[in-house]
Amino acid sequence: MIIKQSIKSDKAPAAIGAYSQATVGNGTVYVSGQLPINPISGEMPETVEEQVEQAMANVLALVETAGAKAENILKCGLFVKDMTMFSRINAIYEKFFGAEPPARFVVEVSKLPRDAQIEIDAIALI
Repeated sequence: MIIKQSIKSDKAPAAIGAYSQATVGNGTVYVSGQLPINPISGEMPETVEEQVEQAMANVLALVETAGAKAENILKCGLFVKDMTMFSRINAIYEKFFGAEPPARFVVEVSKLPRDAQIEIDAIALI
C-alpha cells in the first residue's frame, strides 16, 4: 500500500495549478518543477545564474520540509530555454552538491511559465 502525503512550504513558491509543491510516497520525495520565483517577493531574478540559484533554493526548501537534505537527492530534471547557457547553468547547479551529485537530465524547451529561463524538479529519499 502506498502512503502519500502532500508537502507544502512557504519557503518555496505556492503551486499555481492542480499539483502539490512536493509529494512523499513510501519514503521518497517527488518535488514538482520549481521556477526561480522568490517565495517572499514573488519576483524572478533576471540572470540565468540567479534563476538557477533561486530554483535550487526552492527545490531544497521542499526537500528539507519533507525531512531530507541535498545529499538525499537522487535525480534532478532541468528544463532550460536556451541550451547555449548550459555551462553557466552547470556552474551554479554544481555548487549545491558535493563529490557525488545526483543523476540528472537537461532538456531545452521552447517556453516555461512566466518566461523563466529554467525549471528544476527533483526526487529524493527521506
